[in-house]
Amino acid sequence: MALTRQDVAKVGLLARLALSGDDVDRMTGELSKIVGFVSQLEELDTNNVAPLAHPLDTQNVFRADEPKPSLTTAEALQSAPRHDGSCFLVPAVLGESGAA
Repeated sequence: MALTRQDVAKVGLLARLALSGDDVDRMTGELSKIVGFVSQLEELDTNNVAPLAHPLDTQNVFRADEPKPSLTTAEALQSAPRHDGSCFLVPAVLGESGAA
């Protein structure tokens, strides 16, 4: 499957990339090669191949979750530059005004 310049320009727009004309030309060729390599996989007979989530036989290597004592509110707030005694006070990031 060959990609067109329009396909690449649309993908660039969806990805919010500012692609120049030269970028679109270059990416059209490169992405067409990638799609070509992937399409070669369709030629493989995978009827007797079990689906895999990972190619290696791995197991969970994380320790089990165990509840442990945590910091008290006072301990957590003692190094905070700003707090109200029960919560951290931080600058608003969504344009909201308030105690922060």
